[in-house]
Amino acid sequence: MTHRDTDRHIEISLVKRGVHCTAKLLDDRAPITCAAVWDALPLSGDVYHAKYARNEIYALFPPFAHTEPPLENPTVTPIPGDLCYFAFEGTELGTKAYGYDTDVKSGATVVDLALFYERNNLLLNGDVGWVPGIVWGQVTEGLDTMAEACNDLWRSGALGETLSFRRV
Repeated sequence: MTHRDTDRHIEISLVKRGVHCTAKLLDDRAPITCAAVWDALPLSGDVYHAKYARNEIYALFPPFAHTEPPLENPTVTPIPGDLCYFAFEGTELGTKAYGYDTDVKSGATVVDLALFYERNNLLLNGDVGWVPGIVWGQVTEGLDTMAEACNDLWRSGALGETLSFRRV
């Protein structure tokens, strides 16, 4: 069996827009994070477009790992097609500036699964500083179509759109 035979893939979708892409899990670089995400799939949630990081869409989820993954395969400069995992304590996302329509409570952990669709991203947040993410997947098919939909989401709005992650 070749290494390629053991690769795991997921589909990321913008449900309302009917657009999806396929990503390979980076089990060799972020095995703990990949295992946690894979075991939790399928996951879907309201999509948000980043305000600070630039070319990023993401959804927020309650914690799903037994323990939060360590910072494996970290980056503060994600490239197009990177899937990143972030875990935030509720107060880190507690200001209205983030645009969330639900309260994020102190003491609660929130998991952010993000897709970066274009270049020149920098994970520097004005409230908390550098925010390294765990790169756990890389889009292998459909990034151009997804990027077009992400730009439409930025210009038209994210309200009513769902970001979905599922096993292929």
